[in-house]
Amino acid sequence: MTNVFSEEKPEVLDYIEKLEKNNHIDPELFDKYKVNRGLRDLNGNGVLTGLTEISEIMSFIMDGDQRINCDGQLYYRGINVQDLVKGFVKEKRFGFEEATYLLLFGELPNKQDLDIFVKVLSHYRTLPTSFVRDIIMKAPSRDMMNTLARSVLTLYSYDDRASDTSIPNVLRQSLELIALFPLLAVYGYQAYCHYELGQSLYIHSPQPELSTAENILYLLRPDSKYTELEARILDIALVLHAEHGGGNNSTFTCHVVTSSGTDTYSAIAAALGSLKGPKHGGANIKVCEMFEDMKKNVNDWNDEEEISIYLRKLLHKEAFDKAGLIYGMGHAIYSKSDPRAEVFKKFVRNLAEEKGRMDEFALYSNVERLAPLIISDERKMYKGVSANVDFYSGFVYHMLELPTELYTPIFAIARISGWSAHRIEELLNAGKIIRPAYRNVHERREYIPINER
Repeated sequence: MTNVFSEEKPEVLDYIEKLEKNNHIDPELFDKYKVNRGLRDLNGNGVLTGLTEISEIMSFIMDGDQRINCDGQLYYRGINVQDLVKGFVKEKRFGFEEATYLLLFGELPNKQDLDIFVKVLSHYRTLPTSFVRDIIMKAPSRDMMNTLARSVLTLYSYDDRASDTSIPNVLRQSLELIALFPLLAVYGYQAYCHYELGQSLYIHSPQPELSTAENILYLLRPDSKYTELEARILDIALVLHAEHGGGNNSTFTCHVVTSSGTDTYSAIAAALGSLKGPKHGGANIKVCEMFEDMKKNVNDWNDEEEISIYLRKLLHKEAFDKAGLIYGMGHAIYSKSDPRAEVFKKFVRNLAEEKGRMDEFALYSNVERLAPLIISDERKMYKGVSANVDFYSGFVYHMLELPTELYTPIFAIARISGWSAHRIEELLNAGKIIRPAYRNVHERREYIPINER
């Protein structure tokens, strides 16, 4: 089929010119009408649009009228994530299932509750008959997030109660999606490798006795083998990515779409579309690419001066992608520290030792220490800057030999827990459809008959 809007056709340029001419809004108008662009105020704080009990992000404390930046904290249902991780790590358990239970039901499970919940997820970890053959393997996409979204939307057709938004049914759908996301992502990647890259096709069945993290590695690797440390660090990554307040773009998208009264599959597919964006879920890929360029251009990874020169080049748009950014540094909310990065770093070193990549870990550590100093020296800062969770997660995924195509889907495999909790919270507290206001700034004019234009 011929694409009438092919880039080769000259009339497309005419359309683009019209688009640019007739859609430009004077930036000064946003200030004039006090528009909170990006739903943030002039200080970068998120505009309050709802209430939640699911998670809390703390980056500052108030002393009277004075705002004081503090080390970042993240709470799941009132429990500090650092304590949550410390708890299951100390007991040598996998934690993602426990974190998911906590996010969904609002309390920590006892051993019996957790055992039953794990069995429920295992029960749901089975795709409909021939789904892999008929859906995933046909027309494989080069982008796994598109594959994941298409699979989620297609599951609507296999659900006899797809549009039922009663809480028991939505919970059932949520548990199924939480259980199936690893299969949908990994199988989509395997199909892509086989049909697009000509590689051998491996389709392993999930194992009921394995955790979510273990099953991801079991499904992905041709020999299904992995070390205990690999699985435990991937599990921690899933816990840290499972939820991050109701205001992040994909979770807010889930709230917005849910408020319309639509089905679970549509709401989750919309959240996936948001997470796919490079400003949201794809940041860790940029971190990895930046470090690959850095390793080529910095000869001595322990030379602070040489590293600093490269970092300044990044800020001056003279290195890597010329975007003027040091990827993995800074966060929209956190200032002094991102608690997820703080938790992650403790385990990254162990994995680097196991993989024999301590030289790279040293480079990451040097950049983490030097970048905030250089950024504050080069630019006017309104709050502190520190390494965010993406700074180390890409390095971890690379050491786990996860393909970059699965970096953002791994994020989705974790965040589906938070999305599900927020969808249920929105339904239980259903109010008005979420509909923010936009002010029109175009002058009014008369209609002109076509022969007079």
